[in-house]
Amino acid sequence: MKTVAIIGAGMMGSALAFPIRENGHEVRLVGTPLDRDIIEACRKNGQHLKFDRPFPAGVLYYQFEGWKEAVEGADFVICGVSSFGVDWFLENVLVELNPSVPVLSVTKGLINLEDGTLISYPDYWQRELAKRGIHRTVNAIGGPCTSYELVYHDQTEVAFCGEVSQQIRMMKETMQTSYYHISLTNDVVGLESAVALKNGYALAIAMTIGLVNRHFGADAGLHFNSQAAAFYQGVKEMRLLLEMQGASRDCENIGIGDLYVTVYGGRTRKVGILLGEGKTYREAMEILSGVTLESLVVSRRVYSAIARKAELGKAKLADFPMLCHAAAVLDEGKDAELPWEMFTFDQTT
Repeated sequence: MKTVAIIGAGMMGSALAFPIRENGHEVRLVGTPLDRDIIEACRKNGQHLKFDRPFPAGVLYYQFEGWKEAVEGADFVICGVSSFGVDWFLENVLVELNPSVPVLSVTKGLINLEDGTLISYPDYWQRELAKRGIHRTVNAIGGPCTSYELVYHDQTEVAFCGEVSQQIRMMKETMQTSYYHISLTNDVVGLESAVALKNGYALAIAMTIGLVNRHFGADAGLHFNSQAAAFYQGVKEMRLLLEMQGASRDCENIGIGDLYVTVYGGRTRKVGILLGEGKTYREAMEILSGVTLESLVVSRRVYSAIARKAELGKAKLADFPMLCHAAAVLDEGKDAELPWEMFTFDQTT
């Protein structure tokens, strides 16, 4: 039996308690200081505030003050914080955690450096720890997976990435079930880039749903031509970005799968629809007050990185019209109507 501590009682980190515990392993779910109500509810009812199903019997719950007790003897630790908690997790957990304890992160995102380089959160953590003389590797999860569907045991395929193959193999053995299927790769930057880069494109594709509502009425139903056209352009630009990141083809494909699920099952869909309907960014945020939208942070970082690379002559903004459009809608108040003609090409001679 393995012992796994999950730090961060958000939806995705908490959902991973299901396959781990159902495999007979000990699970210790630790809330951040923002998760106090969730942990109290779990202690009282054995159920997360945002899940319709209770946790498997035997999951242990800790407030953050008890995190060191929770990780004592753990075979590995899962980072379940949002992208807004990346530095918090660094300063409050990774700096204190024994470097010999493996870490698996569910936090999706990228950080843009001054020269436009995009690095993964595992890379960022490892760089920051190295500055303090702490050397560890951080593994990560990527792929198309919504937490509530994982809790319902929908068939789900993801990938674990890490530099130390033995670690991610052990994690796979601990977590794989009849409904949670795991591929393995050493391509950390490729996988992490693939599952982060899709955010701006999922936002733009979701705008087409709102545009249909605006132009034809809320009862018009889904119009698939525009969604498919936007999806095609999103995949085209994602592939270019992932080539720049040196991603493997398998990681590219996982990113495309993640794009699909984000368009149809993620929070990004909600804001995209509102923008497509004609709401301003501020109005959309007011309507979705309380909803964590990490995707918008990633979208802005990716655009900033590509814009910087373009300044340095290492990329062409003309190759990324959808990414540029999403950035303009978010930060310049541009109407959501997509620049369709910019997506066409002419390969004739």
